[in-house]
Amino acid sequence: MKTKIRELRKENKCSQEDLAIAVGTTRQTIISIESERYIASLPLAYKIAKYFGCKIEDVFDLKEVE
Repeated sequence: MKTKIRELRKENKCSQEDLAIAVGTTRQTIISIESERYIASLPLAYKIAKYFGCKIEDVFDLKEVE
């Protein structure tokens, strides 16, 4: 699933490690989500969106899910 996590991280000067700690996951998970090898669970997607002050659909491309 395509995401805007990488772009949001860069805009907010946030490292993968910073984001991982903030949302309670590992850096490896963030890497996997960014590289489209892993789809975030709904609770994790919510935490990521909340961290950036966005809605889930602003961070994740839900068109692929339909």
